[in-house]
Amino acid sequence: MGSTADKIKGMANEAAGNVKQAAGKALNKPGLQAEGIAQERKGEAQQAIGKTKDAVKKVIDKA
Repeated sequence: MGSTADKIKGMANEAAGNVKQAAGKALNKPGLQAEGIAQERKGEAQQAIGKTKDAVKKVIDKA
């Protein structure tokens, strides 16, 4: 997967995670809230992977 795809999927997972957290809190469903937190963290990790791929590509391009 390319860096842009990683970053886009990461943003989508973060957004979905935030929605699940809010819904879990509003509906008093700790399980849903925890699922949202996990999904948000997954999205953050995906974005970090995309940024790392960009950084590695820039180093390789300079070499």
